[in-house]
Amino acid sequence: MPNRKPEIRTENLELLLLTPVEVLASIDAMSPSDRAEVSPDWLAKVMALTEADPWMHGFAMVHRENGAVIGSCGYKGPPSQDAVVEIAYGLAPEYWGRGYATEAARALVAFAFDSGRVRLVCAHTRPEPNASTRVLTKCGFTYVGEVIDPEDGLVWRWELQGPAK
Repeated sequence: MPNRKPEIRTENLELLLLTPVEVLASIDAMSPSDRAEVSPDWLAKVMALTEADPWMHGFAMVHRENGAVIGSCGYKGPPSQDAVVEIAYGLAPEYWGRGYATEAARALVAFAFDSGRVRLVCAHTRPEPNASTRVLTKCGFTYVGEVIDPEDGLVWRWELQGPAK
């Protein structure tokens, strides 16, 4: 990953905005089964962009102390017409349980609300208690119920309302 200024800096992480080329390279490097999980609609949108876009390309999570890329995080698209955006994150297993996913999720939430384009941040998890449900709870999200995601099927929906304006 080239040396560049982080888009978002937290206590332990630098979130580096990914370029379209980096996103496509990471998809090419995936196993065929993982690649099959990539949304064709999202991939078409990514391929149509020529410049890095925080709402579409996401961020590499770089550990500030050792410079390792430990995961990725981002949004599942730009804010909707009703000012809602969905966050997503993933972390290398060797970094689980250290608070980095929570730190990244909080940073994504702050970035979204600070943009002035978002009034509500949502997230979806598998429909069972797990590490992501704990991350979202720590970040102040509220479980709102089960929903059917067009790509993931049955999921739990979590929401966090932005600060009152």
